Amino acid sequence: MKNIFSVIFMNFWGYDLIIFLAAAFTGFVFYSTKKSADRLHKKMNLTLYAPDSNAWREAEEEITGLRESDVIAMRNHTGKLYSLFVNLTGIFPLLGILGTVISLLGLVSDMQDVTGNFYGALTSTFWGLVFAIVFKFLDGVISPEIEDNEKSVQLFLERGRSAERITL
Repeated sequence: MKNIFSVIFMNFWGYDLIIFLAAAFTGFVFYSTKKSADRLHKKMNLTLYAPDSNAWREAEEEITGLRESDVIAMRNHTGKLYSLFVNLTGIFPLLGILGTVISLLGLVSDMQDVTGNFYGALTSTFWGLVFAIVFKFLDGVISPEIEDNEKSVQLFLERGRSAERITL
């Protein structure tokens, strides 16, 4: 078992470091996307607990103070972050394959270290697949919230347009 871990981490300072750095950046983008989506969700889905009538007035002020331009800006920001996250998630299998090809090309120039280059090729593929799976799971966690936010914003915009037509 100890041998498996040493093989998995043997190429860490090689090409695998690039995969780990890309994973760290993708994790940061996921965190930013989740935070932005939560902020938009909170803005669009106000929860009201009103033991007294003053809370109703505060909620009414918050709802009427919701500007269409702010909601659209928040939706666009969240959408851009989510798009970046999805695109970054898609590169991990490709990074794994690229690491494999780079390591196997090393076999051509250095036939003495066949085992090391072969293990390097396998670890790049391994880490590319691991991070692809992890981030695909996280995409499944956040995508319903993104879709819910999109529907809420669309409903908000439609209601605003309906109210404008009624007042005209």
